[in-house]
Amino acid sequence: MKKLLSIVALIAATVAITMGVMELSTARKVQAQDWAKARVEASPRHHEYVQLKHDGRTVNTLVVYPEVSNKAPVVVLIHEIFGQSDWAKEMADELAAQGYIAVEPDLLSGFGPSGGGTEAFPAQDAVTQAVGKLDPAVVVADLNAAADYGKKLPAANGKLYVAGFCWGGGKSFEFATKRGDLSGAFVFYGTPPPAAAMANITAPVYGFYAGSDARVSATVPQAKIDMAAAKKSYEAVIYDGAGHGFMRAGEQPDATAPNKAARDAGFARMTAVLKSGK
Repeated sequence: MKKLLSIVALIAATVAITMGVMELSTARKVQAQDWAKARVEASPRHHEYVQLKHDGRTVNTLVVYPEVSNKAPVVVLIHEIFGQSDWAKEMADELAAQGYIAVEPDLLSGFGPSGGGTEAFPAQDAVTQAVGKLDPAVVVADLNAAADYGKKLPAANGKLYVAGFCWGGGKSFEFATKRGDLSGAFVFYGTPPPAAAMANITAPVYGFYAGSDARVSATVPQAKIDMAAAKKSYEAVIYDGAGHGFMRAGEQPDATAPNKAARDAGFARMTAVLKSGK
């Protein structure tokens, strides 16, 4: 009987280990976004990582350069709550393809296992939890370091924009209240800052929202009222049928028609504003 119980215990332990490995493998597949990674690897544009240092921190930052003969505007990109994922890197490459210098800090730099960043976490849930716990003041300091670096690049023309997605969309709106030299802020399905902070905004804010995302889109009417009261420029568009995260979801191989349409329209709108030089 004891021998039988030992065998049963061994089988149970083996199954548990196997299931754990399978779950970790699945989480890493979700985190990997191989379709986005493949696009980045096939890109002809110059990608490099720089270590931005400030206040005792080192922020690993992706910089993607456009293939142009003239100096270009800089766009600081703020990743989703999923960290600096393969899609976030692919988004930076897409903007560079349109003629802009993309500067994208990994805001989890130094907060991952063994002092790593996004890629050091074993699963997506761990990344999401870590991003949610970031100190807002540290995030702003990291973004300022990225913006300062971008503006000083020899290839930069002095114009500075910020664009954020999901959690990063809210941070983009907030950054507009902190940074006076922005030419524009792009807020993709992010919540607004407190009304009192809007008085500090000096750049136009462009909002991109999903029709099937009431958690965020329901904040738009009040944001319009508050921005108007502060005499600030705020242009919000809600894309019918799209869900939260449509800029990423609209590019996935299994993208729904509404998400794809919203993604294409949103990207076209953003690049049109950039090209206008507003």
